[in-house]
Amino acid sequence: MAASPGPAGGAAAGAVHGSGPFGLAFDSGLEIKTRSVEQTLLPLVSQITTLINHKDNTKKSDKTLQAIQRVGQAVNLAVGRFVKVGEAIANENWDLKEEINIACIEAKQAGETIAALTDMSSLNRPESDGQITIFTDKTGVIKAARLLLSSVTKVLLLADRVVIKQIIRSRNKVLATMERLEKVNNFQEFVQIFSQFGNEMVEFAHLTGDRQNDLKDEKKKAKMAAARAVLEKCTMMLLTASKTCLRHPNCESAHKNKEGVFDRMKVALDKVIEIVTECKPNGETDISSISIFTGIKEFKMNIETLRENLYFQSKETLSAMLDALLERTEDFTDCAYTSHEHRERILELSAQARMELQQLISVWIEAQRKKTKSIDEELELAILKISHSLNELKKELHNTAVQLAADLVKYHADHVVLKALKLTGVEGNLEGLAEYACKLSEQKERLVETCRLLRHVSGTEPLEITCIHAEETFQVTGQQIISAAETLTLHPSSKIAKENLDVFCEAWESQISDMLTLLREINDVFEGRRGEKYGYLSLPKPMEQAKIAKLGLKLGLLTSDANCEIEKWEDQENEVVRYGRNMSSMAYSLYLFTRGEGPIKTSQDLIHQLEVFAEEGLKLASSVQAFSKQLKDDDKLMLLLEINKLVPLCHQLQAVTKTPLQNQVFLKVDKSITKTRCIMATLVQLLSLCYKLLKKIQMENNR
Repeated sequence: MAASPGPAGGAAAGAVHGSGPFGLAFDSGLEIKTRSVEQTLLPLVSQITTLINHKDNTKKSDKTLQAIQRVGQAVNLAVGRFVKVGEAIANENWDLKEEINIACIEAKQAGETIAALTDMSSLNRPESDGQITIFTDKTGVIKAARLLLSSVTKVLLLADRVVIKQIIRSRNKVLATMERLEKVNNFQEFVQIFSQFGNEMVEFAHLTGDRQNDLKDEKKKAKMAAARAVLEKCTMMLLTASKTCLRHPNCESAHKNKEGVFDRMKVALDKVIEIVTECKPNGETDISSISIFTGIKEFKMNIETLRENLYFQSKETLSAMLDALLERTEDFTDCAYTSHEHRERILELSAQARMELQQLISVWIEAQRKKTKSIDEELELAILKISHSLNELKKELHNTAVQLAADLVKYHADHVVLKALKLTGVEGNLEGLAEYACKLSEQKERLVETCRLLRHVSGTEPLEITCIHAEETFQVTGQQIISAAETLTLHPSSKIAKENLDVFCEAWESQISDMLTLLREINDVFEGRRGEKYGYLSLPKPMEQAKIAKLGLKLGLLTSDANCEIEKWEDQENEVVRYGRNMSSMAYSLYLFTRGEGPIKTSQDLIHQLEVFAEEGLKLASSVQAFSKQLKDDDKLMLLLEINKLVPLCHQLQAVTKTPLQNQVFLKVDKSITKTRCIMATLVQLLSLCYKLLKKIQMENNR
């Protein structure tokens, strides 16, 4: 289980979707349907907006008229699918049925209006003089588009309420079964209840996994990933800890071990509900203090406002901010593991920052009295000097925390203490247990302290959450390893007690390993290798932006076409459909990128998405090739010709992603989107052809 639940592909987020009873991840029916149709619908509405904004004197070529009609029809089809999903949701949720149905009716009316106004099929005929179209009734299209957006938003908000209710209901089922598991004292009964519990946890995993993917707030997403990571690990711990208790019912350490697992799972379940409902129990507030790096960032923003407004801040406010900020550096200077050199340097830089703030305040007071060029220059110099000192302090704190963590992880990489605890357990050596339990406690305290320091220098809120998650994991798991080791030492021949200790030790080892990932991500943020905007900030010329947006618009249409083809298939779990759906979803993310929106924000994000897209295309080609073996020669040849178009395109896209970026950002994006469009066009043809050939096989088999 990875420690990082952050959006940078940190490991906790990824591991939640991995193997294990809580790691199974696939979209629940409701969310995948609404998300799929929403992704199809919203880009089409934006295309309608583009059409609305066309110039009235634009030449109405056949190509233009066809494009207008195609968009209108695509919107109406997408609305139809959306309404069908909305009505299905309404039928399953009587308390919201009326509201959802009204919104669905409005959406349907808007879709039909847009289709009618964009119907250009008879525009060039003589009898079409009185026909109302987008060219004659632009206001009508605008009203229909607004009604469509409004009604779609209503349905999505109501569907969101349904999803939240599902998650709460699922959590309540899990808690009820957990209560039964806590009280059970019969092994056979335990097996039956745990089987039910496993199924309920899988359902909860599906629902919360979908929710995590849909969260826009990166901090909430990281919190959700951390909570789900705890639940995944604890599911296995609960099994072995409970079995140990049943085997050794009078063993106090076994009961303590089991209680620790149940308590942690309950906290994680509550955390998920808190994130989903956006409210804390009993009106609690988040009392965790902000990190030093966040404090420095806020302080610098405040002093920089003095360049524009000398009266925006008070001297007392700035002094209080710096005092609070420097007070938090005591976490470093008071830490027993901080080296003498680092401690002295932190204290020196803190004193320098205080002195430079006093100098800034003096110049500031003078600047308020009289406005001269020399005073302005002095103020600018004072701002730059204190900013430089704080940057140096940041660097020193970063180096201190990262060096401590790196040394600690390296020192404990061989897990000598865990191995010794296992050995003392199977030997029944109580004296050895006391010795190594003490050593593990010391190791735990040091790791917990280091995680607190790392949190101060993490640089982003998701990484702060990761540090807190790591701190809690070491704190809790350390105690549980000791109680599990004590149980084994008291019952050295117990296989289940040994298995239980192994499970907790594996969790500890996994978290130690995850610290390396965490350190790498913190270093990446500090050195500016993460979080750099890629989209239009890297495409400064308006002409380049316009070209990329135009390419993206065509890509958006192709994703709509692909989704229409996918909808035709009765078997939505067919491999060809699954790969096609994945590719369409990824192409939609690329379309959003061309608009400066969506989840793709950095050059690394873009390259990774393109690589995965190309791989998915090759998987689709393999799947279609396997399907072609069922066909007769003529049909087989026709299908293989389409496959032979797809495979080279995927390889070409892979080659583009491996080309060094250097200063040719626009060229690489242009090539990538163009290749993606070609692949999507081929995908649409393949999906259509495969569907027809599959139907042909089925008809022949039914004769």
